[in-house]
Amino acid sequence: MPENRVSTEQLVIEAVAAAKTRESVTDIYFVACGGSYALMLPNQYAVDRLGKGITGHALNAAEFKARSPARLGKSSIVILCSLSGTTPETVEAAKFARAAGALTISLTSGVGSPLDEASEHSVFYKHEPLTFKLDHAGAVLAQLTFGILAQREGSKESLEILAAVSRMPELVDKAVASHSARIREFGEARRRETVVYTMASGSNFGAAYSYSICILQEMQWMHSAAIHAGEYFHGPFEITDSDVPFLVLRSIGTTKEVDDRAITFAKRFSTKVTVLDAEELGLGVIKPEIVEYVEHLMFSAVLRNYAQRLSFTRGHPLTVRRYMWQIEY
Repeated sequence: MPENRVSTEQLVIEAVAAAKTRESVTDIYFVACGGSYALMLPNQYAVDRLGKGITGHALNAAEFKARSPARLGKSSIVILCSLSGTTPETVEAAKFARAAGALTISLTSGVGSPLDEASEHSVFYKHEPLTFKLDHAGAVLAQLTFGILAQREGSKESLEILAAVSRMPELVDKAVASHSARIREFGEARRRETVVYTMASGSNFGAAYSYSICILQEMQWMHSAAIHAGEYFHGPFEITDSDVPFLVLRSIGTTKEVDDRAITFAKRFSTKVTVLDAEELGLGVIKPEIVEYVEHLMFSAVLRNYAQRLSFTRGHPLTVRRYMWQIEY
């Protein structure tokens, strides 16, 4: 594939400028599959929280096309993501959205890929999941989402959030270094488990969902489910027992009370509850009003380091698959 010579920053600027020139914008659809879909969830959350006249929707790419939203049209922006740019469902979703008159903006590492070719605007990112940089997918999505809100609605909060995003590379590096002992301990403690449940709420649920389906199920062949911390008490808490492991992401944003209630109960009955606390990870330096919009960026990077260690102690590399890349499906 040809090498892209335009910076990620410039491509983001061009995509946001295109969104600004639309006659109207009423909806942003965040469309992808798997881990890329999980990245979309915090951005839908942000639009729900901050958008005055813009509504956010996060959808699996196949369902997006099958559902064929009645609101999809010239006042829509559809943001899509696929690391390789070859995910068939996402490519088809881009074509479908573009044919409906929506502005299509795709994130991918695949310059010249089918997704790149199908979209009006493409922003190319780097995939280095053990750390966090401003040209990584999570950062690019934040720059697009909050850039559009700032341009279309004059959102002052969005400008503050973008400034907070720019601080994240340093904060993530510090958090990973300071949690190195905990990361090793988790790998040893969970290496023989057959199931681990993840739990979170608010903007962090996407990170918990991704860890459950992409890391534990896909990359480690472990049974898992992502449980919303608020939903825990409406069914899932019945599986809690002394030997049932949980991995919980604790926010210091608006949903922290939801997380704390779940953590308190889980610890009451299980001896295997691991809590990743945004405060302990160093995010207390971010303004309380905006911290919830960047927490997931921290959790995603730290969790990948937990995953790397777990794969080592289990003797199961993260790249091993039974079906993906092996057979047609």
